Amino acid sequence: MSATATVSGDVKDLSLADVGRRRIEWAAQSMPVLAAIRKQFIKTQPLAGMRVAACLHVTTETANLMITLRDGGASIALCASNPLSTQDDVAAALVREYSIPTFAIKGESNEVYYSHLNSALDSKPQITMDDGADVVTALHTKRKDLLAGIVGGTEETTTGVIRLRAMAKDKVLAYPIIAVNDALTKHLFDNRYGTGQSTIDGIIRATNVLLAGMTLVVAGYGWCGRGVAMRARGLGANVIVTEIDPTKAIEAIMDGYRVMTMHDAAAIGEVFVTVTGNKNVIARDHFERLKSGAILCNSGHFNVEIDLDTLGAMASSRRETRAFVEEFAMRDGRKIYVLGEGRLINLAAAEGHPASVMDMSFANQALSAEYMVKNHASLEKKVYSVPEELDKQVAKMKLESMGVAIDRLSLEQEEYLAGWSEGT
Repeated sequence: MSATATVSGDVKDLSLADVGRRRIEWAAQSMPVLAAIRKQFIKTQPLAGMRVAACLHVTTETANLMITLRDGGASIALCASNPLSTQDDVAAALVREYSIPTFAIKGESNEVYYSHLNSALDSKPQITMDDGADVVTALHTKRKDLLAGIVGGTEETTTGVIRLRAMAKDKVLAYPIIAVNDALTKHLFDNRYGTGQSTIDGIIRATNVLLAGMTLVVAGYGWCGRGVAMRARGLGANVIVTEIDPTKAIEAIMDGYRVMTMHDAAAIGEVFVTVTGNKNVIARDHFERLKSGAILCNSGHFNVEIDLDTLGAMASSRRETRAFVEEFAMRDGRKIYVLGEGRLINLAAAEGHPASVMDMSFANQALSAEYMVKNHASLEKKVYSVPEELDKQVAKMKLESMGVAIDRLSLEQEEYLAGWSEGT
């Protein structure tokens, strides 16, 4: 357990709280949409009396979301959604400065991770807020006694939405959940620009390599993969994309990238980034073909995209060479480097997405929580997309915060688009 355990959480060191508070305030300056929602929530109290269990990356941006929910009347219990994604000063500040129970320590063991998750669930939540569906999974397996009290939830990330839709398809999902990741103002910007920048930031902080002139392989060309490829190319890397989807592969080609199988890319790549949401994307066959000095990292939610068990069995020895850099010495003399234990490199070695893009994502979270409280009685036990009107509201608020005005349709134009008689 941690050095600092209190009745309102379990964090590394409460003395870090002052630094954490200043960093939370710094992030808040780049989150005007969430700030506007917070002001609205203070007046309307849409979450009054609701207990929320949130399993999210404990970052400065998440802190501002938690404060918004708290000020909207909710009682919060927060735990980390990844053992390496917690910012310890932020966790301390949430407990000491904002009185929000937080259970999160960077580098916590799997045992502590799940004990923290259960501590959050001990609050007997009515609303769940997930990033990867770990809370939902726990509730549907080991904490079924709590399901009856839950009215709904939200899910932040692609991987979690995939899991939840599988549960809904099998008719085992016990309550309605809004897929925040489906919002256009989330995945078009957070996944692309947020993941793109923060992943490259994590790689550079961990290794200090010069990407210019290097061959960087991106596994997966969804919105996250698009962002990583775009930012890597912007820094001068020669980018290769691997895909299983023929349409996305064509898109990557037309965007100017080389596309090939991972088998072929393994022999020529120097830096590898997985963003697929699947397991064993880089596996034994690829390890055997990697150049000495190859760097492997992951920006998908779970640390299963690189087959680390097999890599460890193939290696003659392994050691940490830098913070968040582990060297695997292969029996033929090659050295392969894995960053951040194969976990989310943008949060393991860097600070995650910039606050300005998380502003839209967490605005969707806050508004979706409000929507769920108001509408849960009429919702089925399935996964819903963020209502279009909420998505557009977030976009409108973001533009207003940027001082950007856009055109509106005239009545004549609306009638033209709604009809069929003109233009024949």
